[in-house]
Amino acid sequence: MLVKFIKWLLIVVIVLGAVLVGGGYFLSPKFKVSRSTVINAPAERVYGFVASPRAWKQWSAWNQRDPKMRIEYSGAEQGTGAKWAWKSESEGDGEMTLTQAEPSKLVAFDLYFPDFGTTSRGVLTFEAQGPSTTRVTWTMDGDMGSNPLFRWFALSADSMVGKDFEAGLAGLKTLSEKP
Repeated sequence: MLVKFIKWLLIVVIVLGAVLVGGGYFLSPKFKVSRSTVINAPAERVYGFVASPRAWKQWSAWNQRDPKMRIEYSGAEQGTGAKWAWKSESEGDGEMTLTQAEPSKLVAFDLYFPDFGTTSRGVLTFEAQGPSTTRVTWTMDGDMGSNPLFRWFALSADSMVGKDFEAGLAGLKTLSEKP
């Protein structure tokens, strides 16, 4: 009886493993996440908190979840060429380089996660809705590569990462709207 159960359990584990790995090859490795919010502050104020990597720790959900995150800054202080790298037990390791910065319009970045060997590109755009109101849209496109298991992450990236974008934008809104 026990031998039959172990054989059945082994077959189930093998079939599930084959479905996960084999099915992963049929999934797209690409993902896109986008969220936006309206902030009651002028675009130039909001831009300042995004164009400086040092300011991200004041509003980013990832920095809020791990206050012990080790961060190193390099390159420019802000804008194109500004870079930061982090090491975190709970949030993983990564690095972000600002690749384009147009004051009060947009900040684009490249993101790299060495633990997964994956990269993504993102942009935060600032659209004036009036003299003191700004729509901020945060978009990120990525590619999980050829690993079939990582492709399952791409399938759920919008719901997983989207929550972090929403929390980050809420933090950016709170920070930007402070007098």
